[in-house]
Amino acid sequence: MKRLVCVLAVMLGYAAPAFACPDFNIQAAEAYQATGGQLRQPRTFNVVAGGENYIWNCPSIQPGTDQGAGYFTSQPDFSFVLSNMRGLRLVVSAVSECDSALLINTSSANWYYDDDDNGNLDPRIVLTRPVDGRIDVWMGTYDGQYCGAQLRMETFAQ
Repeated sequence: MKRLVCVLAVMLGYAAPAFACPDFNIQAAEAYQATGGQLRQPRTFNVVAGGENYIWNCPSIQPGTDQGAGYFTSQPDFSFVLSNMRGLRLVVSAVSECDSALLINTSSANWYYDDDDNGNLDPRIVLTRPVDGRIDVWMGTYDGQYCGAQLRMETFAQ
């Protein structure tokens, strides 16, 4: 009987699914630098939204914002090294061809998620006191499909 239990434990151990998650340690697909002043004029970036990793299978990601569904890649779509952000709000939003979702990890190691705050099933996150440093951005989708999207970043006075 002990042998059967051991064999089953080994088999179940190998059969357990391995979950990949968004990881800010992976180099982003695209990297940029910008100052708060440069972002007073909105900047847009084309991207394919979607991914294979279901966000709530990732216990290390605890967004301080919405708690909706979303599928994201492991690799960040974008990394931005930001400077001169004092006294500004950073608005990160998207327009897409599907129900997209947005995931951000800031240089303070805080996670932010949104699904629909930009209207028309598109995401929008406002960082009210962004700090200088790197932020990583993932464009995912609510249901796991892939679609064309455009990420937009813009700063405003507080």
